Amino acid sequence: MNALTPTTRALTWSLHLLVAGLLALAAVRTVSDGRPHAAAVVAVAAVVGLVYAVGPTLEPVRSSRRAAALWLGAVGAVWLVLLALSAEGVWLAFPLYFVQLHLLSRRAGLTAVVGTAVAAIAAFAAHQGTFTAATVIGPGLGAAVAVAVVWGYQALYRESEQRRRLIEELTVTRADLADAQRAAGVLEERERLSREIHDTLAQGLSSIQLLLRAAERALPDRPGSATTYVGQARRAALDNLAEARRLVAALAPPALDDTTLADALERLCATTTDRHRLDVRFRLTGRPRQLATAQEVALLRVAQSALANTVGHARAGHAEVALAYLDDSVTLGVTDDGVGFDPGAASARGPDAGGFGLPAMRARVHALDGTLTVESARGHGTALTARLPLAPPTVPGPEPRPGPEPDPHDPDPEPRPRPEPDPHDPDPEPRPRPEPDPHDPEAQP
Repeated sequence: MNALTPTTRALTWSLHLLVAGLLALAAVRTVSDGRPHAAAVVAVAAVVGLVYAVGPTLEPVRSSRRAAALWLGAVGAVWLVLLALSAEGVWLAFPLYFVQLHLLSRRAGLTAVVGTAVAAIAAFAAHQGTFTAATVIGPGLGAAVAVAVVWGYQALYRESEQRRRLIEELTVTRADLADAQRAAGVLEERERLSREIHDTLAQGLSSIQLLLRAAERALPDRPGSATTYVGQARRAALDNLAEARRLVAALAPPALDDTTLADALERLCATTTDRHRLDVRFRLTGRPRQLATAQEVALLRVAQSALANTVGHARAGHAEVALAYLDDSVTLGVTDDGVGFDPGAASARGPDAGGFGLPAMRARVHALDGTLTVESARGHGTALTARLPLAPPTVPGPEPRPGPEPDPHDPDPEPRPRPEPDPHDPDPEPRPRPEPDPHDPEAQP
């Protein structure tokens, strides 16, 4: 049985009122016309109305088709008695069609409608004393209309229910997708924060630890050196405090405030040289271009992490940070002359692995569609290169002015000069590197 909606409830009450009105009309016309058995017709009409009114109040009739069939059988039986007494009982067949089609199954309802129509046609022909086409058209047309209306409504109801279920499934699916996207965003943000903390706070705390350890070794014999180390550790702590505050505010790193990436890298090299026994030089090639904030942050973090690894593990004497602007990319290279390591072992992650630095740098660069390569071997130093793609420059040049037309009769026009090579070209033809001067103290590892 279908649940009642406001529309079906209104239709149900309209059907009940129609049955009551037709019963009252049959009784009134029988009495007013002075027909025989008028009292019996009124009594049977009342019984039909009573039996019909009892059915909707019974819960089994609303929930079980078997109980509904029994109730419709009782209504049909007393209706047949009314039909035998008065021809006005034929009018009641039309609302009975709708009740039967609504409460019974499709096959049982169609059978009940056909039986009701046959009974109405036979009774009406008997009361008229003749059988004509009009006798069949009225009840037959009413039955056809009832079947078309009820079956059409049921088809619309099924389609509506299917659409409602699809909407519910879509709502649930969208909620699940939103939860999945939210979880993915949380995981991505956690990974980003872990990289930020590793490249800033963790490396800064490691630097402070090394400086304080150096100050501890200098005491009590060299208090001046110890004071210098403590001052450097204090400045490192202030820098890390600024990084922590900026991480909380989710803004760019303080090293890039009101400055360029090249200046920030140069300052990083100078700070590392001042705080540790490592000579770090900065080299810039190519014409600097405006980068996205995410790209500048990524390159600066890679340089910070790489230099922190050099200070903590490489035991190197010299290092170089090179920033190169190419036509379609920007590259950052960090090299040192330290003891080297196995890149494959250091790239693993986990409690027993080599660390978090290289995987974090690689994830940071890959997030910007870049590449990170590491070349190192035991005793041969380390070379790390991060490359980020850039969009080609779109600066429009001046529109060419129309010059004089060349003379087609001039056999030897003035040759055009060949363009000079660009001194800012970041990738000129490789030249052999000069051999280091053995007497230069800075060239020694």
